[in-house]
Amino acid sequence: MIHNAVVLRSRPGKNGHPVPENFRVEEIMTSPELKEGQVLVRTLFLSVDPYMRCCMNDDTGADYLLPWRLGECVDGGGVGVVEASKNQALSVGTSVTSFNWPWQTYNVMDGSLLQKVDPEMVDGHLSYVLGAVGMPGLTAVLGVREKGHVTPGSHQTMVISGAAGACGSIAGQIGRLDGCERVVGICGSDQKCQALVTELGFTAGINYKKGDISSALREHCPTGIDIYFDNVGGPISDAVISQMNPSGHVILCGQISQYNKDVPYPPPLSEDTQKALCHKNITRERFVVLNYMEKHEEGLVQLSRWVKTGQIKVLETVVNGIENMGEAFCSMMTGGNIGKQVVNISD
Repeated sequence: MIHNAVVLRSRPGKNGHPVPENFRVEEIMTSPELKEGQVLVRTLFLSVDPYMRCCMNDDTGADYLLPWRLGECVDGGGVGVVEASKNQALSVGTSVTSFNWPWQTYNVMDGSLLQKVDPEMVDGHLSYVLGAVGMPGLTAVLGVREKGHVTPGSHQTMVISGAAGACGSIAGQIGRLDGCERVVGICGSDQKCQALVTELGFTAGINYKKGDISSALREHCPTGIDIYFDNVGGPISDAVISQMNPSGHVILCGQISQYNKDVPYPPPLSEDTQKALCHKNITRERFVVLNYMEKHEEGLVQLSRWVKTGQIKVLETVVNGIENMGEAFCSMMTGGNIGKQVVNISD
């Protein structure tokens, strides 16, 4: 059978920004003959995520990520439906997902590498498997609970950078649900700030592209900052950490502002920020959700319950068509999405 696949055409230059032209769509032929244990799956939704920028390099800088190979199909989070099966555990019509889903319209896959999806867990929205009830949601809930040290009733203030993205938009809501008195999100447009407050229940949103971010933080965090969920790094994080209270906690989740630079991960901090962390006894611990595999099932059940009861609202930006994967990825990397960025391959 003939179907479409997205391959890596070229890598961004050193310190370079990715462009859609780094990818291309090719027609490929796949044998419809299945071996024992295999399934043919039709792709429904594919995910684009910040970590993928690291996969575009020769060296990802992370021992848990493999680089994408030039001229070969790339992969990431995906969800689809079984169209044909020689796997006893996966019957035709079963919804399945994987963290290593090839960017193809159809795939022949080893059934043992797929996880079943119960559509009820995501309230019928299978794309949520790639966001709120998937890896970004798990990153948010486990990041907050393992590294945030939220204490109900202690009047804590949490700040989230990249707050309108897939992970940040969930993390802020969890901070509120778990007992933070104030939850302040930093993002890149007035529209996003409004969504944080009116749709997701944040206390305030700060547009880092307008005005002085330090002044805005002082206005919206009058008692200082106790917990910082860091998705972006760079000058924004320097500004937040400078206003953190003694014995605060930084959840080091991502550093998207630094991913196009040729620096190690986590990127080096400014001298002033290092001094602030030390003098105020602020913990800043790298968080990797894959280190908490034993807590994933419980976390997904909790996220599902919150989504189904409306305690967590889900925002998505959906692009249609596998030919637009490169555009969707590059848009996400420059903040073009509100909530989780997904690509609808076939619904």
